[in-house]
Amino acid sequence: MMHRITHVLAAAALIASTASCALSLRNPNVSDLQRHPGRYQDRVVSVSGVVTSSWGLPLVPFRLYRVDDGTGEVTVLSQGLRMPARGERVRVRGRVEDVAIFGGRPLGLHLREEALYVKR
Repeated sequence: MMHRITHVLAAAALIASTASCALSLRNPNVSDLQRHPGRYQDRVVSVSGVVTSSWGLPLVPFRLYRVDDGTGEVTVLSQGLRMPARGERVRVRGRVEDVAIFGGRPLGLHLREEALYVKR
C-alpha cells in the first residue's frame, strides 16, 4: 500500500513540474526572454506589463511599442489598428523574433503581436 502511495505522489509531482515548465514557456518574464532568447525563438508567448512608449508613422503598415513587466522591457511590433497608449496595462501574445544573435546576445529581440488585451 505504501509503495502505491509513493508512486502516485511521484507521478503527481512529475505532472505538476511538467505543467509549470510548460506554463513558464508560454508566460515568461521579459528578463527570461532576454537571457535565453534561443529557448523562445519563434515561439508564441504572452507578456503582461505597462506600455512605456509607443510610436508609428503615417502610411507605414506597422507600429512599435515597448512593454515593461517589472523585470525588463521588450519591443512589440504590431500590424494591428489598435495602438496602446503610454501607461496602459496590457497583455500581449506574440511570436518571439530577433534580427540576429551576436555573441549569444539577441539583437533586435521583439514580439510580433498576435493579440493585444488592454486591461481596464
